[in-house]
Amino acid sequence: MAGKVTKAKGQAEQVAGIVTGKKNLESKGKSDRRVGEAKEKVGHVREKVEEATEKLEKKAGKLIDKSGGGAPRK
Repeated sequence: MAGKVTKAKGQAEQVAGIVTGKKNLESKGKSDRRVGEAKEKVGHVREKVEEATEKLEKKAGKLIDKSGGGAPRK
């Protein structure tokens, strides 16, 4: 969510800079927009990693249940 807000803010700043002719504002907006895009991508990767972790935990739990609950006793 934070990535979308930063991206939108950056787009607005960039347009404002273009309209007013202020290169600094345009550059800051472009930078903020790219930061927002990066945050969105990081968020998507985080979601995928969490999904994969949950799947692996479920598989591990099933394997442990099938094997009888853990390491063999001596």
